[in-house]
Amino acid sequence: MLQWVVAGLAAGALVGPVQDHGRQGDFAEAAREYGVPVSVLLGVSYLQSRWDTHDGRPSTDGGYGPMHLVDLETAARPDDHGGHAAHASGDARGDGARPAPRAPEARPDRPAGPAAGPAPGESDITGPSLRRAARLTGLPAGQLRADPAANIRGGAALLAAYQPHPTADPAGWYQAVVRYSGARDPLTARSFADEVFAVIREGATRRTDDGFPVRLAPVPGLRPPAAPPLRRAQNAECPATLACEWMPAAYKRTGGGDYGNHDRISGERRVDYIVIHDTEGSYDGIKSMVTDPDYVSWHYTVRSSDGHVAQHVRTKDVAWHAGNWDVNTRSIGVEHEGYLAKGGAWYTEAMYRASARLVRHLADLHDIPLDRAHILGHDNVPGTTPQTLPGMHDDPGPYWDWAHYFELMGSPLHDDPRARDDRDSARRHAGPLTSRARPADAPKGARRAAAARTVRTGRDGEDAPASVVVLPDYGTNQPTFTGCVKAHPARACEPHGASAVWLRTEPRADAPLVDDVGKRVGKPSTSSVYDHSARVSTGQRFAVAGTRGDWTAIWYLGRKAWFHNPPQNPAAVPAGGPLVMPLKDDVKVYGRAFPGQPAYRGTGVDFQERVPLPYVIRPGQAYALGHTVRSSYLSAGSYDPDRHVTVTGRQRYHQIQLGHRVMYVKAKDVRVVH
Repeated sequence: MLQWVVAGLAAGALVGPVQDHGRQGDFAEAAREYGVPVSVLLGVSYLQSRWDTHDGRPSTDGGYGPMHLVDLETAARPDDHGGHAAHASGDARGDGARPAPRAPEARPDRPAGPAAGPAPGESDITGPSLRRAARLTGLPAGQLRADPAANIRGGAALLAAYQPHPTADPAGWYQAVVRYSGARDPLTARSFADEVFAVIREGATRRTDDGFPVRLAPVPGLRPPAAPPLRRAQNAECPATLACEWMPAAYKRTGGGDYGNHDRISGERRVDYIVIHDTEGSYDGIKSMVTDPDYVSWHYTVRSSDGHVAQHVRTKDVAWHAGNWDVNTRSIGVEHEGYLAKGGAWYTEAMYRASARLVRHLADLHDIPLDRAHILGHDNVPGTTPQTLPGMHDDPGPYWDWAHYFELMGSPLHDDPRARDDRDSARRHAGPLTSRARPADAPKGARRAAAARTVRTGRDGEDAPASVVVLPDYGTNQPTFTGCVKAHPARACEPHGASAVWLRTEPRADAPLVDDVGKRVGKPSTSSVYDHSARVSTGQRFAVAGTRGDWTAIWYLGRKAWFHNPPQNPAAVPAGGPLVMPLKDDVKVYGRAFPGQPAYRGTGVDFQERVPLPYVIRPGQAYALGHTVRSSYLSAGSYDPDRHVTVTGRQRYHQIQLGHRVMYVKAKDVRVVH
């Protein structure tokens, strides 16, 4: 049977015929065999895996194949990296005025990191079970893990087993989909099913990892059976359409004048960022960590299997998550169950969609532009001093699909910049000291084919470079990394789609990688999945420093850095938006937007020295301007929030995309060009 695909559905949408062979045929055959409507089978699979196999590797929580059949016996690998502390160190609070909380590896009563897992019987997830699918189909477990057609049959068999009265009407399968989620919490299970039905209503089309297109035709009138509306936990700050749990972080005195594990704020606070993390372990260990006053904290955790959300810290309070106190005081931290590497383990669509819905909700509440200058990875947060830079975290890493994530938030990174500016204009803060200069993203269509190669003129008549936004195709962009297997750090990771692009010292593939003097002090950059010294990431914007053939140079950490950018498969696209250029030689760069010494007079707060980072900006260079902030420092060293003091200075800082991480320059040291 031939079906014609409609253009313009989503990223990865196709134009042309879709045949009932490849994976499309596997879904159709399994649906017929087990009497499951093919739309239901496709919808469930899309929400779990987007119909991909991931080469037989398990997801972050042990699910295999297009149907995400869970087999924890084989997914528990001996090469787990064992929590954040295993791949980076440092103080998540990031405040030099207070000593760091005890590191998790110092606790003798508990293994480090959430990867320690639950005690027997504690897990909140019960399925979908690969072992039960094996019993229902008679297929070996190994075949269900590795063979996508068998895996799809296993998922269809489970859905049929959950359906007491088979029907051709997809709406009649709602409760079977609820059970397929595996969530014991009924609200989470219903939320999962509602998202599946939303996918079926909208339809989807994409080319899967076998090279063939798959299409789920939209069913616009499909509605689940009537049921009471989803209700959030009483204290959870989540959108009404998302089932959330309130799992409060510890807030108690720990002795010696210290307390944990976050700071409560009287009144409201300004939020500039949402920081995306991964847990480096399973969801089951989260509660024991976030309720430990000697540990650290974050605001939300999103579970991989079904998108369940738990909130731990009120958004008006400061969590200790980013390793930079200035960023902590102006951000919300969202953890995602999973691993930066672990052989390239994958995140489910359910988690991406739940997280995107949560972050969009938070961005609307706090007037945060949806761009990569404000939605940061933990690996984009600047270090506070030269000493802390090497220990800053690297998650969520190159395998996080930033382009897809922004599409789900309704703010695609290749959107029309004029329409994007109109949509976001009402979201910006008023006034020159709080304005958010956001980069416009690349145009659609043919203009995606090559990076900008023209020179534009600044307001003062000075020539200003064009800029580009990094936007490789996630599926086909498969750079070689090492370090995914702890026991064999030099072994190449399995091929996997990635959001990262390598940077080299010259425009040729055999040129050395550029070096980051702050990240790897005295050492060259490496290809490790944990080393972002010579990488840029999807959505980041940089000023063009030159072009040569199929190569483009950008200004990066004070030097030219080259990446391969052929017109037929571009790694970056033209972009608009403001840039900063130096007004003097050797402009200093900072990791915190702290006030100068005069601002502290009469406040009772000790002066916090502004320590420059080991980078400088020189004449002729240019960097993308993300937003502008007024200098401030929150002194929050008391258990009583009424004793906190905010020191505000007159000085302004520009946040710029200096390298893989954002950093700050004093506004008086640079000029803004457009």
